[in-house]
Amino acid sequence: MQNRFIDAGINLTSSQFDKDRAQMLVRAGEAGIDNMLLIGCCLQSSHESLSLAKQHGFVSTAGIHPHDAKDAPADFVAQIRALAEHHEVVAIGECGLDFNRDFSPRDSQNAVLEQHLLLAQHLDMPVYLHERDAFNSMRAQLERTPVKGVLHCFTGEQNALEYYLNYGLMIGITGWLCDERRGEQLQKLLPLIPDDRLLLETDAPYLLPRSLKPKPKSRRNEPAFLQEVAKVAAELRGQTIEHISEITRNNFQRLFLSNRDK
Repeated sequence: MQNRFIDAGINLTSSQFDKDRAQMLVRAGEAGIDNMLLIGCCLQSSHESLSLAKQHGFVSTAGIHPHDAKDAPADFVAQIRALAEHHEVVAIGECGLDFNRDFSPRDSQNAVLEQHLLLAQHLDMPVYLHERDAFNSMRAQLERTPVKGVLHCFTGEQNALEYYLNYGLMIGITGWLCDERRGEQLQKLLPLIPDDRLLLETDAPYLLPRSLKPKPKSRRNEPAFLQEVAKVAAELRGQTIEHISEITRNNFQRLFLSNRDK
């Protein structure tokens, strides 16, 4: 019997899927992916993700990525709040801090993140967090505004992982884990994540698992390849893939769907 998984983060609105989105979703279903969290990373993609979630029976997020913080309109909080009224929207974000690329000024990133956190706290919704090379600033923000949620696509160091776990966040793991070069540190840290905190995501079309064989000619990641991330995670944690399937599905349900289904 095939193991079932939930892709806890995919950029389904990406133009990379425009030519074959329907076929890609069929492949995902055939690969055992029976739900997805569609990431909203700006107001437009948040609306588009909601529309796709309604169309396909998935769930989505609503927020503004730190790369786009500089372009956030004055009423962005009201717009995200309106999106969050829809049954399919189960998290606030993608939001956070990215001091690696600094596509938006850091003060703008911090200001926009603060408003996301306050909104999530007010609505009692989880946040979908992005943090790259900005741990100290993220920690300061989280200390001021306690929230629940997930640190998406974690690639940080052990002190950051330990903080996020102690804080209460879940940890999203992607195909970065399958990279023998960049993923070495994450491979060592993976066993430190408790069973009740682990989520698996593709972040497709990005982060194609390097261990995947054969690799697609397009070099594009897609939800069907989440099985590869699960396989590598199971090996590194000394667990069965069936166990990884069970715990990650349960964690997704508890974080994103339990409040919605009340």
